Amino acid sequence: MSESFEGKVAIVTGGGSGIGAAVTRRLADDGARVIVMGRNADRLRGVVEATGATRFVGDAADPADAERVVSETLAAHGRLDVLVANAGGHGYNMVGETTDEEWADSLRGNLDTAFVMARAALPALVDSRGSIVMVASLAALFAGPGVAGYTVAKHALIGLTRSLARDYGPSGVRVNAVCPGWVRTPMADAEMAEFACARGISTASADDGYRLVSTDVPLRRAAEPDEIASVIRFLASPESSFITGASIVADGGAHIVDLPTVEIGRAAEQHGVQG
Repeated sequence: MSESFEGKVAIVTGGGSGIGAAVTRRLADDGARVIVMGRNADRLRGVVEATGATRFVGDAADPADAERVVSETLAAHGRLDVLVANAGGHGYNMVGETTDEEWADSLRGNLDTAFVMARAALPALVDSRGSIVMVASLAALFAGPGVAGYTVAKHALIGLTRSLARDYGPSGVRVNAVCPGWVRTPMADAEMAEFACARGISTASADDGYRLVSTDVPLRRAAEPDEIASVIRFLASPESSFITGASIVADGGAHIVDLPTVEIGRAAEQHGVQG
């Protein structure tokens, strides 16, 4: 067990599965008292049973829920040291096909959740000279096809990270973002199986989809949630004490690939040439 989080208190939003559940496990294993927040009570129950975290059922984009989880955390533990803003949502359409409702839902799920929670947590984090880690996405840096709402919201999340880091750094609060590529989560599993089916694989599985989307990724695979949790844990810990306002990419190298040379690379591999 690391001593980095002994006596520290953390709130993790969107903690019922995937990255949020992995972060909760990691911080709890390292000695933190973790309040895991989400809207699905059943999913949270499983995480709590596995980690000993405290469950809070609520919507991270709801100011009343945000204020309540912070106040209950302070009442129970007397402090708050870390906020992991992991709650996220969808936004999968091109602009011309996105309804007003879909647009609002995407901004609420991916941006408002982080803004509302950060605003509620800031007074306590100033007191503890704590840290915030925003869970963004590779979509915060690049644009994929047909994901306008998600892409715009995640780009804005980087702006929120930088604004918070600039404004609250003098008070000792560090704010950073993690930008994962594909991660093996229940939500991504369903997307990958659907994608593989659309590509004509008759017995499509999530593994088929991950293989397809990782074809040109240098590490040739998707991440496991625990791998992203390790990055988040580092940014939340004193080990990253001079890092703030940063956007850390964890995508298996996808962002370094030069798209115009992808076909050249495939041809080289087919002829046994390694770059």
